[in-house]
Amino acid sequence: MAIGYLFGLFQTAYIYGRMHGIDIRQHGSGNAGTTNTLRVLGTKAGLIVFAGDVLKCICAVVNCTLIFGKSHPDLVYLFKMYAAAGAILGHNFPFYLNFKGGKGIAATAGLILSFHPTFIPVGVVMFFGAFLLTHYVSLGSLLVYAAFIIQIIVSGQMGLFCGMSQAALAEMYVIAGFLTVMAYYKHRENIKRLVKGEERKTYLFKKSN
Repeated sequence: MAIGYLFGLFQTAYIYGRMHGIDIRQHGSGNAGTTNTLRVLGTKAGLIVFAGDVLKCICAVVNCTLIFGKSHPDLVYLFKMYAAAGAILGHNFPFYLNFKGGKGIAATAGLILSFHPTFIPVGVVMFFGAFLLTHYVSLGSLLVYAAFIIQIIVSGQMGLFCGMSQAALAEMYVIAGFLTVMAYYKHRENIKRLVKGEERKTYLFKKSN
């Protein structure tokens, strides 16, 4: 988790904003993440920030897998989960920015891409299905987490993570549950606006409403 947190401290949105003369946290929604960057600085900036936040989580997971995977092959997925959790925490709560970061969704995409191949199509369908139909990034993000926690528990109980003990699986489920609760908490204002029909829509190639 400590290794993951160090990777998560690479605040792509904040760094990109500073390179263009602004503190992204003082514009738009005040969130140091992909969606706010896209709205404030445009599509190109949003895609660059998204790629950076995805890659830092992937790098954390890959590094931890290389360090610990061979000596503990039965716990490799648990290590992946801890590394990703650290990266998401580092992204959401960077100590050098007074713990004011993003909401962790792009970093979570890095977790899904590097965790297990079967998780990728589900995540893609859930996010882009919701986003393309409604243009609500928050809705897509919340559905991804709902699908993720369900899929990891079902997959674990069906034996997808071969060699893991039930205790290790339970530990992995707890971490996934923690990440899910944190994501929903970080999106609590978005949830209120979605319920009221007041959530702001996001478009990749035209001005957001």
